[in-house]
Amino acid sequence: QVQLVESGGGLVQAGGSLRLSCAASGRTFYRMGWFRQAPGMEREFVGTISGSDRTYYADSVKGRFTISRDNAKNTVNLQMNRLKPEDTAVYYCAASNSIVVYTATSRYDYWGQGTQVTVSS
Repeated sequence: QVQLVESGGGLVQAGGSLRLSCAASGRTFYRMGWFRQAPGMEREFVGTISGSDRTYYADSVKGRFTISRDNAKNTVNLQMNRLKPEDTAVYYCAASNSIVVYTATSRYDYWGQGTQVTVSS
């Protein structure tokens, strides 16, 4: 049974940092992604990392967020720096075996339950 479990969310002041982690169990995936969903908004792409550690980010987080993975532990991390109030959302980890970089939620097969990130101004 595949499970993705996020951790590391919380409350932080604007300009601060948070590190999210996603632990995958049941199988390994070539591609892992992060998405987020603010209240009343659609779930949006944040970034993705491939099995060869190639990353791709949404313009809104480029230069502030960094995705990394630890294949030995089957985990993927999202380091978020210089956080802004508009980064407030529930953050979701997602998994896919696609070799193509996709930003659409429909291209990811497995999802975690989400972790809340709140950035105060």
